[in-house]
Amino acid sequence: MTGIDDLSVTSNQDLGPLQQTPLHAAHVAANGKLVAFAGYEMPVQYPTGVLAEHLHTRSSAGAFDVSHMGQAFIDGHPDPADVLEQLVPGDIKGLAPGHSRYTMLLNELGGVVDDLIVSRLPRVPGRLFVVVNASRKANDFALMRSRFGGRAALTELNDRVLIALQGPKAATVLSRMIPDAVQLSFMQCALYRIGRFDAIVTRSGYTGEDGFEISMPQAAGVPFWQRLLGEAEVKPIGLGARDSLRLEAGLCLYGHDVDETTSPIEAGLSWTIGKRRRASGDFPGAERILEELVQGPARKRVGLRPDGRAPAREGTIIVDETGKTIGSVTSGGFAPSLDAPIAMGYVEAAYAEIGTKLGLVIRGKVNPARVVAMPFIPHQYKRSH
Repeated sequence: MTGIDDLSVTSNQDLGPLQQTPLHAAHVAANGKLVAFAGYEMPVQYPTGVLAEHLHTRSSAGAFDVSHMGQAFIDGHPDPADVLEQLVPGDIKGLAPGHSRYTMLLNELGGVVDDLIVSRLPRVPGRLFVVVNASRKANDFALMRSRFGGRAALTELNDRVLIALQGPKAATVLSRMIPDAVQLSFMQCALYRIGRFDAIVTRSGYTGEDGFEISMPQAAGVPFWQRLLGEAEVKPIGLGARDSLRLEAGLCLYGHDVDETTSPIEAGLSWTIGKRRRASGDFPGAERILEELVQGPARKRVGLRPDGRAPAREGTIIVDETGKTIGSVTSGGFAPSLDAPIAMGYVEAAYAEIGTKLGLVIRGKVNPARVVAMPFIPHQYKRSH
């Protein structure tokens, strides 16, 4: 799974000249609609549009350029996990070679600085491979270097292409190029040769579908992208469908559903905190997080199904049946797979039970809604047996 990216499309916001990924020319050639995003010029959609791209990924295979995200190696002796665990609550030392783990950088108050994927590469067990969000990578890497204090080295991989291949036919497509990769299970990783280059392949993604993420040097990545798009099952997918796909899958979007004020427990991510780490309590913000694990948080992230067709966008106020404000929507929109609006947001814990009736204030009018289980559609990850 790629790290979880901030998929909101924004202006450049004084970030200076927009950067381009190594696949930029391919997006232009495919008539992608390019927008400013996290300091990069990125495709938000292609000519067929977001709806078609979303449904194609759910039924076949979509290729996503996520090269703007931050990739880095962490090396240290005897194990860089020892120092990385000072910043995250996940069990990184227990991560076996060939496996990946989703975790979070935390601040001292237990807020989420960023979420990321950490992989322990096979054949190089003393090296960790991390992928962080594009909008946070400069902050994340500076924080890591500061906290490592020279006990581990972080090497940014700025010349690599990162491609997400997602959908029920992703494995079939990838088997034609990297046959052994289809033996991986969800959240496993391996190194494979593509021509003269090593590629890091993880069976992961952020759409809820089965899929892979492939990291490789630019010289291999550009022709690999073109080869992927030459397969009958594959279409390029932009940021718009990436966002609607992850929302249907009930997955958090950094800067919206989680941020530096949000704890993992509020966000429903307590499963990311390893048993050993709970016992040791030696991670940032442990006092707050461990207390919330026992007492429960004051608010919780919930799934919402509005009645009718009106979507509830980010910032929509959530009220109880008396009209009292109890929270707000953090992500919302139309779910193509359900042909209905969906949303998620935070509500006071007393209102988080599935089936609770709530109201969403849309254009000044209270629209009925109810709390529902997430994900909104079932995950299709290939689990090991």
